Amino acid sequence: MSVGLIALLDDVAFMVRAAAASLDDVAAQAAKAGTKAAGVVIDDAAVTPRYVVGFAAERELPIVGKIAVGSLRNKLLFLLPGALALSAFAPWAITPLLMLGGAYLCYEGAEKVFEVLVPHRAHGDQDDREGSAEGARSREDRRVASAIKTDFILSAEIMAITLAALPEGSFWMRAGILALVAVGITAGVYGVVALIVKADDAGLALAHSTATPPLGSLIRGLGRGVVRSMPILLKILAIIGTAAMIWVGGGILMHGLETYGLSAPAHAAHAAAAAVVSRVPYAKGFVEWLVTASASGLIGLAVGGLLIPLTRLALAPAWQTLSALWKRDA
Repeated sequence: MSVGLIALLDDVAFMVRAAAASLDDVAAQAAKAGTKAAGVVIDDAAVTPRYVVGFAAERELPIVGKIAVGSLRNKLLFLLPGALALSAFAPWAITPLLMLGGAYLCYEGAEKVFEVLVPHRAHGDQDDREGSAEGARSREDRRVASAIKTDFILSAEIMAITLAALPEGSFWMRAGILALVAVGITAGVYGVVALIVKADDAGLALAHSTATPPLGSLIRGLGRGVVRSMPILLKILAIIGTAAMIWVGGGILMHGLETYGLSAPAHAAHAAAAAVVSRVPYAKGFVEWLVTASASGLIGLAVGGLLIPLTRLALAPAWQTLSALWKRDA
């Protein structure tokens, strides 16, 4: 009886060790695969703060929280099973879907640039009833919905890059790695975003510090500096976010075209990057990235610029007609 019990405990211990090893393997592969998507993660963090600009301070963290929940829902409920299903049953569909998302990012970014150059009512904008609770809630809901929609495209790229970086393995191993990457990246991105949008409040608290000199004077000066610099930082992040949408979208399209044999844009970008790097003795990795991102941005801006009139004159009216028919039939 005791021998059987010892054998059973040995089996349990072996299973526990195997499970722990599997978890370690999942964590290690998730970290390795997640680093492949670092560029898109940075873009995601740069894009998001612009959706919080213009709201009362007490609404900033709730808005970031709503976007984070929507982002996690996108990744876990839609993109993760979708990526696994597509990779198993229709791998040919992944690239076209990513290119469609890339075109949407190009359009969104180009629309922002066009709004700056030629002020107009951007697509999706509506009159808010200033000072009314309904107007504020409506504007917040639209901003959150727009952020989640943009995040969906960036998250799809993150999950696709992660999936491509994974070695062959069991279905559950790949699913576990993707889930871990989804949770980790979402927590990291929106944790950083929360810190950015609340930095001015932290600066204000430091500016009102009651600590005694000389340390108190240094703390208060630092706080005042943070408060003064945050509007500038948020504007810079808004510009970076718009640029990120364009260069990420253009990069998706460029790599997608290369997959289908249209490699001229990608080759031109790589050749330009190599030519510039050969003349720059320092920071060659950054310079190569900058040239490639600039080429992707030019492609994205061109595609987005073409999509603006197409969307306004054809796609938007068609969508409004279909929506009206759908509501009438419902």
